[in-house]
Amino acid sequence: MVSISDLFISNAYAEGVAAPQGGGFMEFLPLIALLAVFYFLILRPQQKRTKEHKALMEALQKGDEVITIGGVLGKVTKVGDENVAVEIADNVVIQVQKAAVQNVLPKGTIKSI
Repeated sequence: MVSISDLFISNAYAEGVAAPQGGGFMEFLPLIALLAVFYFLILRPQQKRTKEHKALMEALQKGDEVITIGGVLGKVTKVGDENVAVEIADNVVIQVQKAAVQNVLPKGTIKSI
């Protein structure tokens, strides 16, 4: 019968024995491949979307029809440094942050809805 102390003692003895040293690069090859897959499937597309959204925010101008992250449709009436005035109905204007603008719609989209 094996006691618990025998298990700990055998592990301690095994740690004292040096493990054979193999090729260092070959051990890291799967990790490098995993990092490459992570970059191309997650990081790169996210950076592309971030760059496109930043360009969209900088290109906002008066008269653009936009949709916000909250799903509000409206027409841009005034563009500031960080905020945009969006007319969502006749004589109803709200202020939203530029970052809250999700997409610019083609002209005439709001009237067709």
